[in-house]
Amino acid sequence: MKNVLLASYIIVFFSQFAVADNSFIHNVDVRGNTGSGVRGFTEYQKLQGSVFGEIEVHWQSESTNNSFTTTLFGRMDSLDSERTHADIREFMWLYYTDSWEIKAGIGKVFWGVTESAHRVDIINQTDSVETPDGEAKLGQPMINWSGIYHWGTVDAFVLPYFRERTLASIDSPLNIGLFISDAIYESDKKQEHTDYALRYSQTVGVWDLGLSYFKGTDRAPVLAPVVNSEGIQLVPYYLQIEQAGLEVQATLGSWLWKLEAIHQENNRRNYAALTAGFEYTLISIADSAKDLGLLVELHRDSRNGQADDPLQHDLFVGARLTFNDISDTAFLVGVIQDLTDSDSRLAFIEASRRMGDDWTVSLDGRMYLSETPENIIYGLRKADHITLEATYHF
Repeated sequence: MKNVLLASYIIVFFSQFAVADNSFIHNVDVRGNTGSGVRGFTEYQKLQGSVFGEIEVHWQSESTNNSFTTTLFGRMDSLDSERTHADIREFMWLYYTDSWEIKAGIGKVFWGVTESAHRVDIINQTDSVETPDGEAKLGQPMINWSGIYHWGTVDAFVLPYFRERTLASIDSPLNIGLFISDAIYESDKKQEHTDYALRYSQTVGVWDLGLSYFKGTDRAPVLAPVVNSEGIQLVPYYLQIEQAGLEVQATLGSWLWKLEAIHQENNRRNYAALTAGFEYTLISIADSAKDLGLLVELHRDSRNGQADDPLQHDLFVGARLTFNDISDTAFLVGVIQDLTDSDSRLAFIEASRRMGDDWTVSLDGRMYLSETPENIIYGLRKADHITLEATYHF
């Protein structure tokens, strides 16, 4: 990782000399946010408070096709020591032409079309201490070449360093009550293993298509319980995998039809998994400016009860209400029901609203409902919580 950072600094240093008019300082844009939040757990007499901040510095050249972006993030948490962390979300140099571009450094890449899970999204590691929904990602060291052609876009990735998933500490109710041990790896190169990925994407009429291939260290660890002198601990084990992915989205009027599917091969078991469904939007409900989106998605995993992923045979039903007002008010509610266990489900609500020109208030609530000890979410049955955050943007 240090070598990647050093190479990125060198690239940026020399790219400054490519700017003929010496306008480097004038082409710098700085923005960011800072805020605080509180999380309350219904089963515990504790409040989890935190403060956080993110800053982004972007430079765009005038006389050459170069840009550079740095995004730094940090949070201090009162309860979970693992949630007190800092990360380089982005440290990326970009050079582009009309038909291709290349990026080098640390960056974030998103693949996927579905709402309730992103099965094909595998470039970046999940920052699970930030948000339990898996949407927050750690920055990934990479070299990314993109070719833009009339028949589609091709992305090739070299990923020279692996980052372990952040996991809640024993002090957090989002931990199932076990200490997390040091990770072990299938590859003897451990975090130094170089991964590779390739993706093709294209839009044809109403269809958006993505085909991907990944070879390297799986971003999702297998959490194996181990008994030692300190008691029972969970040991994250990172497999070597090959994964093929498919994304399809069709836009048909008010309908969005979505599919994400993967086939993965590893030394434990080969399997296939998919998420498929739709979003139907009711425009201007009750003659107002509000839009209501209705979401339904089905999850299937060929490993069934042996899967590490809780979404094995589940149904997601949700609704998204967008006010389309000056404050960007929006609500999303949903339930994920286990179709093989009627007593196990996950329910959530997300809401956000801008306050004035500089502030945003957001709310996130989650309920983990299970009476079946064999169910993966059973260990979180007492971790129901509501998070409220206020963010100042500058």
